[in-house]
Amino acid sequence: MTLGFDHPWAFALLPLPLLAWLLLPAYREPGFALRLPMLERLTGPAGAAPPEAARPGWARTMLALIAWLLLVVALAAPVRIEPPVTRNTSGRDVLLALDLSGSMSTKDMAGATEGAKVSRLDAARAVLQQFIDRREDDRLSLLVFGSSAFVLAPFTADHKALLGLLGETFPRMAGPQTMIGDAIGLSARTFERAKVSGRLLILLTDGNDTGSRVPPRRAAEIAGNLGVRIYAVSLGDAAAAGEAALDLGALEDIAKATGGAHFHADDPRALAEAYRRIDAMEPTPAQTVSWRPRTPLFVWPLGGFALLMAALLLGPGLREFRRRPA
Repeated sequence: MTLGFDHPWAFALLPLPLLAWLLLPAYREPGFALRLPMLERLTGPAGAAPPEAARPGWARTMLALIAWLLLVVALAAPVRIEPPVTRNTSGRDVLLALDLSGSMSTKDMAGATEGAKVSRLDAARAVLQQFIDRREDDRLSLLVFGSSAFVLAPFTADHKALLGLLGETFPRMAGPQTMIGDAIGLSARTFERAKVSGRLLILLTDGNDTGSRVPPRRAAEIAGNLGVRIYAVSLGDAAAAGEAALDLGALEDIAKATGGAHFHADDPRALAEAYRRIDAMEPTPAQTVSWRPRTPLFVWPLGGFALLMAALLLGPGLREFRRRPA
């Protein structure tokens, strides 16, 4: 803990009373007098200056000087500076876009026990939970899409609440189709309000675009112009045909348009590896914010000045009052 002053220039005012004493004329008490020629020999010649006022005693002078010193110290704005406080902050906003189309209910992902199968959404949620736990210093947002896209959770550092919302998602929650372009477009609008430069969109889907109002490649270009880097993760059988077909080339183009990358996973292990690779490619930047709490202390010298001035101004009056006969 140290003591400092926000306005140290105020100490230049300290010699002001000495300069006033040296440069200004002595104070004379004003008064009225009756002039009589016959008393000229007693009172002195006409027009003589009135006598100087009696100078205050040394005790009052010392009190006045101490009061002035306290006033100058208060003007200098003393502060108590506490030891530094540091906090690690993140420089990234990460938006997780999750496909909730009807095909995400397909149970073709290996489960925890041998031979067991879980849905694609269950496998994706398990991997996303691990990813969220690893990005503890990032602000995260959750966007879900199907026939339409909407932001389920805005950017937040409350990862516990985010995980709660993730656990409540289910297939066809946003409709049965897969509007990838609309999801990227909504992500770009969400990032417009972000305050940091590190902007990541991690898009997870198991299908191809089924008729977005904005083509996925065009939406990716718009997001790239806003400084958003897209990592596309495709899930499912790459050889599937029909409605379940994956357009890996389109996802590759989306990622490359923003300087990102595309990963394909056909089982939970490969999916987890894809998110670990994204972690390695986009580590959370270590930013340390440090500040020293400051407590203003000007009230103490200002209070002392007020007390001394009250004593100087009221002291003579109290003495006169006590001298009066009862």
